[in-house]
Amino acid sequence: MSRSAKSREPIAIRMKGNRVSFLTSRKQIFVLAGLAVLLLLALVASIGFGTKYVNPWAVVQAIFGQGDALDVVVVQKLRLPRVLVGAMVGACLAMSGAITQGLIRNPLASPDVMGVTSGASLAATAIITLIPSASVFWLPPAAFAGAALTTLLIYFLSWKKGVNPLMLVLVGVGIGAVASSLSTMLLVTGPTDVAQKAFNWLLGSVYGSSWKHVNMLLPWFIALGFLSLAFSRRINMLQLGDDLAAGAGSSVEKDRTMLIFIAVGLAGAGISVGGAIGFVALLAPHIARKLIGSSYGSLLPASALCGALIVVLADLLARNVVPPLDIPVGVFTSAVGAPFFIYLLWRSRSS
Repeated sequence: MSRSAKSREPIAIRMKGNRVSFLTSRKQIFVLAGLAVLLLLALVASIGFGTKYVNPWAVVQAIFGQGDALDVVVVQKLRLPRVLVGAMVGACLAMSGAITQGLIRNPLASPDVMGVTSGASLAATAIITLIPSASVFWLPPAAFAGAALTTLLIYFLSWKKGVNPLMLVLVGVGIGAVASSLSTMLLVTGPTDVAQKAFNWLLGSVYGSSWKHVNMLLPWFIALGFLSLAFSRRINMLQLGDDLAAGAGSSVEKDRTMLIFIAVGLAGAGISVGGAIGFVALLAPHIARKLIGSSYGSLLPASALCGALIVVLADLLARNVVPPLDIPVGVFTSAVGAPFFIYLLWRSRSS
């Protein structure tokens, strides 16, 4: 057997007996390791660059409480929680997008394009503007509820003896526009100071992130990320179509419902902390698919790493392009993601 063939030979990974398992290969493991290294380098660079530059070795020392006292304060109190939040937000949005694309079998599907992001944003904006004294820990359940209700409404309006993928996207765009309009109304009618806070959040930003936000997002990220990996083989089967998936032993409706709520939970968790950061959920899975293939056992972690890398790099640019201004991360992700979405539409029309 040739070396290239061996690198593509599938490797089965099993946890908890055989209840959780997925396939990968040596090549995919190497790609994942490379993405992890790139993300680590991006994290160190993002922590180091800013109004006060901290060199990479000093960053590593400061993370562990060593080195210059001022560097330790800047790294541990200000920049480290921000980049960790950015990485987790990007990973959550990317995994949500990958699951959505697999379920609907449509490369244009993602929480922001389909209006799910707008629904989650509306719920979170309502909390910020109508209950300004509410704890920040209410944002994830509010965003999850908004995303879940929006998803159910989109499915209901798209259903006609099954769900047509194109109709799902079109209905989602319409629902998203309505939700965005309601969010704008809340901003206009709300107090000026609260409306400004909500507006910055809607643009998508990790500005002001602290360890409180890290602790708030981390349990959602770990739990839903593990669940998405546990269901990765079922996504592979659902991509074959309902009939073939059922023939292969999949409980189609049960699996689809569970995966929808996992995707909605990931999107809601990411949006609740990072705001409506656009196009990460669309862009990251496509990049990961080009690098690693379409098997979800490897595609999900690759999407997570790509999404984290996109948001971390966008945040690095946001803080340093026009100092001392802190531009919202969503400005940069949308600047790249919107042309990419147009390209996907053009390619779908041409094919």
